[in-house]
Amino acid sequence: MKILCLIDSLGSGGAQRQMVELAKGFTAKGHKVSFLIYHDINFYKNELDFTDINVKVISESNYIRRLFRIRKEIRVSKPDVLLSFLDSSNFIAEFSSIPYKSWKLIVGERSSNPKLKTNYKLRLYKTFHLFADYIVSNSFANATLLKEVTPFVNKKKIKVIYNALDSNFWSPIDNSKAQDIPIKIVVASSHQFLKNLRGLIEALNLMSESEKINFNITWYGDESLDDSLKEGKKLLKKYSINKNILDFRKATSDIFKAYQNADAVALFSFYEGLPNTVCEAMMMQLPVVASNVSDIPLLITSDLTFDPNDPVSIKETLLLLISKKGVELRTIGSENRKKALEYFKKDTIIDKYLNLMEK
Repeated sequence: MKILCLIDSLGSGGAQRQMVELAKGFTAKGHKVSFLIYHDINFYKNELDFTDINVKVISESNYIRRLFRIRKEIRVSKPDVLLSFLDSSNFIAEFSSIPYKSWKLIVGERSSNPKLKTNYKLRLYKTFHLFADYIVSNSFANATLLKEVTPFVNKKKIKVIYNALDSNFWSPIDNSKAQDIPIKIVVASSHQFLKNLRGLIEALNLMSESEKINFNITWYGDESLDDSLKEGKKLLKKYSINKNILDFRKATSDIFKAYQNADAVALFSFYEGLPNTVCEAMMMQLPVVASNVSDIPLLITSDLTFDPNDPVSIKETLLLLISKKGVELRTIGSENRKKALEYFKKDTIIDKYLNLMEK
């Protein structure tokens, strides 16, 4: 099959990473895969070049002209399957399929944004799902939300397929080592207000000095369009929380190494689809501390989830993590690995997408 992947850019975000993984998986199965993007950012250039996956960029600042240029490119390229991720790309893919199409159209929903219930612009985007063959969500929470706000869409078209991970690459770390203090926690997330850096800082500020020094948290992520990182750094200075407790690094294409040196992985978001970092940590047999949003409570130990809107809840959960003995954390990690192999194994996920494409 000739598969065209449409997404805004190939930046370091979670949706982009998943689409690249799928593209490599489809290629390994003998399919011809290419990318069409409209922001010239390619964090994955080396990976895609290595697997001979072509990337075409439509550079156009005017939204209307961009829409029609992409539509023309799709219709000229005549793919067997068009796969898109994220709201804007999904809209473009669906608009490009009107009034008729010769390809199978699969659009990917990657976020359980609660604003979908009240934001008319977001809901307007969803009406175009009428023109998709399948709408694939990466969480049951998002699928439920979609069914609620798009009663006009055939429910049989809405499918849930979790994120794909290479279980050999994301192999378990040696978790037989003794538990050290401070505990090393990795956060792998872009800096946006929805990722709730402020909530983490407020939770740390609620701790006593003797409690704070038990943590060494490293946040890997690039700045977004908002000022969340800038405001977070001001708050850290105000509360006199030093970089030994919370430090920031740029997003890395080798987050695997950071996980290898971690004792646990954390995520503090107000809402999510199915975050890659949680899936990756589980596959690497690491304990995860995360917000009780999306499908996360279904996947990880319930006492290690918290209310992201409540700094007290975040604080208490972090303190609970360091209270657990080494053997208890190793057991949690082992359970996470078992679940990850059941839910996220790459070959299984690739086959689920291909089954939809070939129907």
